[in-house]
Amino acid sequence: MTHICHIEIDETGLALPTPEIEQERKVAIFDLLEDNSFALPKRDGKAVPEGPYRLGLAIREGRLVFDIATEAEEKVGEFHLSLGPFRQVVKDYFQICESYFEAVKRLPPSQIEAIDMARRGIHNEGARVLQERLEGKAEVDIDTARRLFTLICVLHWG
Repeated sequence: MTHICHIEIDETGLALPTPEIEQERKVAIFDLLEDNSFALPKRDGKAVPEGPYRLGLAIREGRLVFDIATEAEEKVGEFHLSLGPFRQVVKDYFQICESYFEAVKRLPPSQIEAIDMARRGIHNEGARVLQERLEGKAEVDIDTARRLFTLICVLHWG
């Protein structure tokens, strides 16, 4: 499989993120660029240019937009996903993250660990939804889907 070599998030219309959300975004981008698996399937029986790819993420007209180009910035494709299937899991993820960030400030490690386990479970669910939504459009492994889901959450923040 090939990979993503650059990520750009279109921040047009997004609210300023909290420091915690900004940190999540930075970590997700760093981790994603360090290790990811992203491939585009043939379209209409024709091979698409191989990666590495540059990925642009945005929310436009209420849809999640993946804008994909080669490393040399040749546009390869663009696809739009409905945000509907992500709404509940993103909402749940934000709620558990808020609980986690508060817990870190005042609770003992055992309680923080329990909240973190729940947070990872919701994060995994978001990654699974993303993999399902990308079926036939892009192939990603679970770790890549998890990191992309974090970035989708950042886009929802606005």
